[in-house]
Amino acid sequence: MIPRHLLIGTGFLLLLTVGIGFFAWRTRGRVRQEGAVPLAADERPVAPPASGPTEQATLLVADDTSGALRAQSARIPLPSGRQQRAQELLRALLDVYLGPNSPHPLGVGSEIRDVYLVDPGLVVIDVNAAFADSHRSGIQVEELTVVSLIQTLSANIPGILRAKILVDGKERETLAGHADLTNFYDVASVNQLASQMGAGQ
Repeated sequence: MIPRHLLIGTGFLLLLTVGIGFFAWRTRGRVRQEGAVPLAADERPVAPPASGPTEQATLLVADDTSGALRAQSARIPLPSGRQQRAQELLRALLDVYLGPNSPHPLGVGSEIRDVYLVDPGLVVIDVNAAFADSHRSGIQVEELTVVSLIQTLSANIPGILRAKILVDGKERETLAGHADLTNFYDVASVNQLASQMGAGQ
């Protein structure tokens, strides 16, 4: 014969299991009725952090106050591949622009999606939509951004002759109403423009 305390304990556990199941069923039904929407996942691509030994690099940083580019040294981890190096250089530049006391503020969420080095001598810089959509409008401020990106790459990666800027992988007419993004930029011409902007001073 089964002891009475064992029967009582088993009955209690059975009732508890049924009660929890009923509670879960009611809660699920209430969530569906209220139309609860799950939080959207952040689908931005997350680049793995570059690792390995750091190298000295030169970032050509735009300064809105002076309207010039300033050479700024930075020690950053740079992979051996040219394309990966280009990506890390521009991401380091964006870190300066997105940081506190930025000399050339960019909109929150601005990112370099990718950089492609296409032989012979072509670099394609792909920025995200937030980069362009939140960029301040104006001839000088847009020009500073474009020249800063191209100059930072050409100063650290030899052999770049032309540059193209895309937004979310697509061509866009302008950055924020002024800087023309439909054409390829000639790096030699950009170098001259950077010199006029006081690059390296």
